[in-house]
Amino acid sequence: MTALEYANIIIDISHEKVDRLFQYRIPDRLKDKVEVGCPVEVPFGKGNTMRKGYVLELTDEPNWDPDKIKEIAAVPEDKLGAEDISIRLAAWMKRYYGSTMIAALKTVLPATKKQNIQKHKFVSLRMDLRQAREYYYECASKKNQKARERILAELLLAPDDRIPYELITQKLHVTAATLKSLAEKGVIRIDEEEYYRKPIAGDSDRYGAKELSPEQQGIVDSFISDYDAGKRDTYLIHGITGSGKTEVYIALIDEIIKRGKQAIVLIPEIALTYQTLMRFYRHFGDRVSVMNSSLSPGEKYDQMERARTGDIDIIIGPRSALFTPFPNTGIIIIDEEHESSYKSESMPKYHARETAIELAKLVPGGASVVLGSATPSLESYYRATTGQYHLFELKRRLTGGTLPQVEIADLREELRTGNRSIFSRRLQELMEDRLNKGEQAMLFINRRGLAGFVSCRSCGYVFKCPHCDVSLSEHRGGRLVCHYCGYEQPLTKICPKCSSKYVSSFRAGTQQIEDEVKKMWPNARTLRMDADTTRTKGSYDRILSAFASKEADVLVGTQMIVKGHDFPDVTLVGILAADMSLHASDYRASERTFQLLTQAAGRAGRGEKPGNVVIQTYEPEHYSVQTASRQDYEAFYEEEIAYRDLLRYPPISHMMSVQILSYDEDLGMQFATRLRAIMEQNKRDGAIFIGPASAAIGKINDVYRMAVYVKMDDYDGLIAYKDMLEKYIHQLEDMGKLKKISVQFDFDPVNGF
Repeated sequence: MTALEYANIIIDISHEKVDRLFQYRIPDRLKDKVEVGCPVEVPFGKGNTMRKGYVLELTDEPNWDPDKIKEIAAVPEDKLGAEDISIRLAAWMKRYYGSTMIAALKTVLPATKKQNIQKHKFVSLRMDLRQAREYYYECASKKNQKARERILAELLLAPDDRIPYELITQKLHVTAATLKSLAEKGVIRIDEEEYYRKPIAGDSDRYGAKELSPEQQGIVDSFISDYDAGKRDTYLIHGITGSGKTEVYIALIDEIIKRGKQAIVLIPEIALTYQTLMRFYRHFGDRVSVMNSSLSPGEKYDQMERARTGDIDIIIGPRSALFTPFPNTGIIIIDEEHESSYKSESMPKYHARETAIELAKLVPGGASVVLGSATPSLESYYRATTGQYHLFELKRRLTGGTLPQVEIADLREELRTGNRSIFSRRLQELMEDRLNKGEQAMLFINRRGLAGFVSCRSCGYVFKCPHCDVSLSEHRGGRLVCHYCGYEQPLTKICPKCSSKYVSSFRAGTQQIEDEVKKMWPNARTLRMDADTTRTKGSYDRILSAFASKEADVLVGTQMIVKGHDFPDVTLVGILAADMSLHASDYRASERTFQLLTQAAGRAGRGEKPGNVVIQTYEPEHYSVQTASRQDYEAFYEEEIAYRDLLRYPPISHMMSVQILSYDEDLGMQFATRLRAIMEQNKRDGAIFIGPASAAIGKINDVYRMAVYVKMDDYDGLIAYKDMLEKYIHQLEDMGKLKKISVQFDFDPVNGF
């Protein structure tokens, strides 16, 4: 029970005007319920409308006249109290990502409402054994007491002195009225226990850990040596595809649990398959659970409760699983750390990597963060090579097999020699060979970043912005536009490099590719995996399971088919249109292309049979394609970091995107120009301004989108600009002059706006 009189509360309204603390008196009747982090109901505003809020501070000091301070009305029942760690993490997110406090709190706080709690009833003896036996013989001697006789016989023989209520009513055919009567007489007691739903179903038998290779064991030993010495750091495991990163994760978690700690494992939703979960479940059993979008609200609530009460030691899930309320987190693992899905696209626009590192500093005793990828993000590898992270490397495939043989098919040459098929001649040859041998193939269409870039099919020339070194995008009206600085030029149908008339944008999709496979190889059994075929719950896992069971010879799909899946019979991967992501209007385009090509190539030859990969491209000489074909991350990194350094893009500097949304296009662009002018009038050392320009998707739901970009080495300088602009925006809002415009801030954006 708190002896403090007042609570400082943030109100659950996501608006900058009320993004501050409001003080309320704690009535005596609620002093045993109000605590930091708990949700409350309070009267708010002139009309005293009941609003939800969160307690951030408790104090004895009134902020103003005590007689005018309103009282907290209620504390919702069945809450999950949030710890002070969540409050501090939310405060950090507010500052670091430029969100409102309430938006940050709603992100980090666990569910506060129970969702149809499941309960099991149990029946046990209230009498001692001597009395129970006497009562049993008394019932046995009477003809009308047979039901009671059956209950007592079962309870006297029960190994743990209790029996499930349902067993008695359904198997022993005893009525609820009889049980109630026995309970009232003091013969038995009926207890209820909450039952947590467990979303992972499968073989509960545990399997021992696999024996680690010397490379893997070296990583585990080094990490644990640091951990036991009290070092809590960030580690990057750079391991080639198939090198056994998951086995290392399991070994690390094993050691952490032995030390009385818990583990959070983040895996991109697209890679969070049943196959992946089973690798953890078969080792840790019911001590592991999962959080993902397929769970019901009740299931999600139960997993939060299981974590809070210590019923589980490990949670696996996408970005949101980071906020699992473990009392003693010891390790946070982020698998496939390069994935863009780790960056939130809604406020607060946080990145799971940076947020995990901050959370690790806040938990009791500190936690270590482990990042893993075959193709690390440039940010992580840059920090590892500059000493901010520890770098571990796995350079050998776990099966002992070699990396697949990768060939590059030049589509310009295919066109010159008369091949207008989707498939290069070499890919056709290998498809024929693998289908004849009864082996499997995957065909990956690289659709990522498709934003209408235009290229020449004869020479591979791509139309680029002369100021930003990103591809120009085709817009209606025959214009090519840069989505960074706003540069425009007319679309020409003649290539300026080779004068060819074959200038166009690529339009092929998964359905067309599947149709072409069926046309060329009528006997081939195909499966397709894309947004259309994975709309329904469970469809993603069903397609993967069918392919793993060899119910199909060819799997056609978008990037979702290359995310960490392990199919030993896949000996051929065809990567179609490798150029698609290479020429997205995004400075990260080369990095994303390298990652996708390397991950896709890594699906081949993971079993005992050797694998082949064919990369089809109009730009075979591009360093992303060349280095991916060799699976040479270091060579790619050296090229790409030089480009980032030249143009001062992250991770060399930091970048803020000031995103303007407006129902009036001209008004929005004028306001964006005004925001840039305000920053330029208060220019800081090293600040570089770009734009304003229309977003890659210039209008969504009749709302126009544009952005101004600021690059600086100093992250705090970007926050200062954000604070300056917010102050100006609030002044306009107070005067009622900003009704058709809203502004968001995105720091070090990962996905294009």
